[in-house]
Amino acid sequence: MTERTPQTTERTPRAHDLVLFGATGFTGGLTADYLAEHLPPGASLALAGRNPAKLEAVRDRLAGIDPRMAEAALLHADSADPETLTRVAESARVVISTVGPYLEHGGPLVAACAAAGTDYVDLTGEPEFVDRMYLEHHETAVRTGARLVHSCGFDSVPHDLGALFTVRRLPSGVPLAVRGVARTNAAFSGGTLQSGLGQLSRLRAMRQVAAARRRRESGRPGGRARVRIGVPRRDGRVGAWLIPLPTIDPEVVRRSALARDDYGPDFTYSHYAGARRLATVVGSVVGFGAALAAVQVPPLRRAIGGLVPAGEGPSAARRDETWFTVDFVGEGGGTTVRTRVGGGDPGYAETAKMLAESAFSLAFDDNPPSAGQVTTAAAMGENLTRRLIDAGLRFEVIESSEGVVEGR
Repeated sequence: MTERTPQTTERTPRAHDLVLFGATGFTGGLTADYLAEHLPPGASLALAGRNPAKLEAVRDRLAGIDPRMAEAALLHADSADPETLTRVAESARVVISTVGPYLEHGGPLVAACAAAGTDYVDLTGEPEFVDRMYLEHHETAVRTGARLVHSCGFDSVPHDLGALFTVRRLPSGVPLAVRGVARTNAAFSGGTLQSGLGQLSRLRAMRQVAAARRRRESGRPGGRARVRIGVPRRDGRVGAWLIPLPTIDPEVVRRSALARDDYGPDFTYSHYAGARRLATVVGSVVGFGAALAAVQVPPLRRAIGGLVPAGEGPSAARRDETWFTVDFVGEGGGTTVRTRVGGGDPGYAETAKMLAESAFSLAFDDNPPSAGQVTTAAAMGENLTRRLIDAGLRFEVIESSEGVVEGR
């Protein structure tokens, strides 16, 4: 990986290398801490938000991590005031957003970054938001050179980069099939809960926007990529019961496969949660059905959303006990390979790390040319993978059959 200095990578002069929008929130605060701890020499970080007093408190805390942060700029930004967002976008090389639910609050900042040619990263796992941003701002970002990279946390970095890590260890030029199996003991925050409830209550709109995007987007010539919706079953190779996982992750992997030649002429991906016991599978299917029905009723949706207040999350002690793994089984050309991506608390500590390192990679790494709405694998790929390995995440080959091409 070639790391550039802030001075040599600017397409146009900007006042700040990185601007974090949402540093006063729960996950935003963890991201701010990580950025302050790992900010390269000579780089600048600014904080943006609505409340100056809260921003000052964050800056004071960050100054205890790195004295340079005492001089960090504080920028007024309000998702309801597009002019403030334009000023922020025009001042930054990379804007980092942790302000959700994104469907409610995120669109104007994406618009500002696309128009200004400013790179953008966020944590969204909301499919409708990502598809709407593609329809509304992809072409503008292609024209200005902005890279709009959504889902730079647990949604969907381990799955996206893990699938890439896997296919690069399979033969080239042949049809490939990969399945990913995620496991974790994580809890979730109020913001995550609100985003999930919002999406479940808008299934019809989500399907309509997804269809509109499919009609417009195109992939690389000669390449096809599909998501296969599996059924609950036992997977002997992974050693778990599989529960189809209806998240944004498989669509992100599919889009990466449409953008890169590594995935072969015909790529298929399937996505699951892993469980030890059949009873967990049955309970998950029944529970999801009940939750899906409940969120269609506004009073019940509000009651569920109140279980974890917005802006709150698990304690530091609980996060320290949390882990995740994503196992991948890739097959193609007579070769089978099993890989794993793993780490600690996926929703908070590791998500803050993934988001921050994504921003660092856009700002300072020698990445392949790209523009518009792009995935982490398409925009940063191996550079971001190496950054995350250096930061403590595990990317490993568990087993492989003969003929595997290591490190392709």
